[in-house]
Formats: sequence, C-alpha cells, structure tokens
Amino acid sequence: MNAADPLGMDEPTGPLSGIKVVDLTINVLGPVATQILGDMGADVIKVESPEGDQNRQTGVRQHANMGALYLSMNRNKRSIALDLKKPEAKEALMRLVDGADVFVHSMRPQAAERLGVAYADIAQCNPRIVYGCAPGYRSDGPWRNRPAFDDVIQGESGIVDMNRQALGEQRYLPTIIADKLCGHLLASAIGMALFHRERTGEGQEVQVPMFENMVAFNLIEHMWMGSFDDSKGEFGYVRLLNEYRRPYATLDGHVCLMASSDDQWKRLLAALGRPEVAKDERYAQLEQRSRHFAELYSIVASEVAKRTTAQARELLDRADIPNGPVNRLTDLPNDPYLAETGFFKHFMHPTEGPMMTTSIPVQFSRTPGNLRRPPPNLGEHTRSILEKLGYGEKDIAAITASTRGA
Repeated sequence: MNAADPLGMDEPTGPLSGIKVVDLTINVLGPVATQILGDMGADVIKVESPEGDQNRQTGVRQHANMGALYLSMNRNKRSIALDLKKPEAKEALMRLVDGADVFVHSMRPQAAERLGVAYADIAQCNPRIVYGCAPGYRSDGPWRNRPAFDDVIQGESGIVDMNRQALGEQRYLPTIIADKLCGHLLASAIGMALFHRERTGEGQEVQVPMFENMVAFNLIEHMWMGSFDDSKGEFGYVRLLNEYRRPYATLDGHVCLMASSDDQWKRLLAALGRPEVAKDERYAQLEQRSRHFAELYSIVASEVAKRTTAQARELLDRADIPNGPVNRLTDLPNDPYLAETGFFKHFMHPTEGPMMTTSIPVQFSRTPGNLRRPPPNLGEHTRSILEKLGYGEKDIAAITASTRGA
C-alpha cells in the first residue's frame, strides 16, 4: 500500500467477521476498544451526537472534526450522527441494537440510565447482546458515578507514586496508559463474552472499571511483600523502583539492556570485561542480587560509558543479552526493522489526503485482521445506515433534521 492508495473497503477477514458493534464511545478508552474490534473484522457503527466525539477536535487537523487524536483510533468504523434526545433518533438506535451483537458506551452508569441505554434497556431489546462499558469505578460501589480520566486513575492506582520512588518526583507517565490498557482489556473481555454466547446463546454485561483494573495491573509485580498478607510489608518491586534503572549512557548516546537470570548476568559482566563481579556473593544469585541492584547497575553503567553505542550493542549481541537503542518517537517511521516488516501503512483518505497508520500488531494464522475503512467523517454513513434499517426519505429527514453530515 503506497500513499496514493485508498483503504480497499475489502471484506473483513478477522476472527470477528460478521459481528456487528453499536459503538457509543468517545474520547480514548472506548474508541481504542472498538477499533480493536473493527480491526478484527467486526462491523463497528460509531453512533455520535451531532457535535461528534470531542476527540475530533484534539490535535492538529486539516479539516473540521478530523483531529489527529481522533484519526489514530477510529479506523475500520462507520459513523452515524444521531441526537439521542429526539424520540425518532432513539428509535433508530434501538433498531440498530436489535440487529447487533455488541453494544459499547463510555458513559457513567447514571448517564446511561438517564438516556435509557443501561444494560436492562438494551437487553430488553436484544437479550443476546454483549453489553460493554468501562466506568471509572465499579458500578456496585459507592463511587459508581464519580468522573474519572486517565490522569486521575494514574494517581489513584499508584503510578504517580512509582515515579516518586524511582525518580524523586510525582509525575504521570507521558502516555494515556490507563485509557489505552483498559481499552484493550474491554475489547478482550467483549471477545470472551462473545465466545460464551456462541456456546450458550446468552448475552451479558461486561464492565471494566478503570481504577480496579489499573490497581490489579500495577500490583502484578509491585505487590511484593504484600503478597504474604503482611500489613507491614513493603509494596514495590525494588529493581524497578531503583533510580539507576534507566538507559545506560554511552560515549555517543544511550543503550537499553536487560539481564535477568544468573547466566545472563555472567555473560553480561564477562562481555563488559568484568567477569569477577559475577563471582561476588552479592551478585552471583538472584536472591542476593535483588538486594544490591543499585551497586550492580552502577558497575554496568561505568563499563557501558566507556564504549560507543555501536560497540556496546555489538558486545551485547555477541553475548546474547537483550538490548536496543533509545528511539525518538519521530525516528520510529524510519526504524529499519519496522520498515522491513511493513508496520506503518500509508493510504489516501477521501477528505484528509495522504495519511499514515499502524498495521494490526496481533497476528492470526487463519483469520488475520485487515484495514478496510479510513476514520470516518462525522455522520458520513448516517443515510446509508438508516436506509438499510428500512427508513424512507421522510423518516430520514425527521431523524437527521438537527444533525450534520447526514
């Protein structure tokens, strides 16, 4: 695919081919989840208000409602613009639901109930539906209707404190990690619920509360002494919170490397010309090493600093030690490995011109996903979707009277 090619509108090839998704999500978490479903072959219908997903306004853009952040997480979808406060539009939504397999939204429970799209409402229309949402907190808890965004969840789930311990400063990670991870979890959970439905015929509600999921994610390694149910036990994997755990400076840049097993440390230290360190009882075995990572990392840092990045990487490759460069974000499209594997895809958007997106990183040997549709303009498919639902011109005019892009 080169920069002059449109996306092919090909038939879906992924494992979710034939699955229809009604998508009421906005911002990041929900659109990430539904883009994954679309990449895997699902027919995703993005139901937007007349104003559209607010991420359409985020970042640089060439035309109205087509901001950079929106473009990066809304491929393989169709867009219908509906003012769901209008009875006619609400009825159209329920027609969509009636023929759908999945319904996903980004609302807090109270808002979904007020709009009439809570699980009970949707399941009454379609009992086989898989209903997915990702609120900030559990819907059966006291915080069910609290607002939550990525920065808040990073602080509440311990990520900010990790940075404080490791870097001496309370900072967020410079990525929308809670939204993105929970988006992946939501897509995965929906897939599992669809598998259950295929076996039993039963639909169900799937919730991925952000706070609880991020706490569970962070504590996989950082539960530490807390795993022994010790109220005085320290939380936090000491190696990861060590201030010396960072890329190693070389004579002309930096290199990332990681040794884990006893054998890897022996090979690493030998490659750096310090084999005697591996015999020191403080570093010889994992149990002792875990108490002395600061000193050990300092030794590695002093040896790596004597070499250029190329020299260090050559030594590390010969010793079969995992290593890599520190890529700048702007370097990634020119990374030789990513270029060879065709990771970045170039295509011509009907209104936005030449664009670039990433390939689908998950691989299936028999049912690979495919890129079929570019990110849609607001309401781009409203008329065609309503016509397929059986609406005539008069009804379509009534439904779309206050919407754009119809």
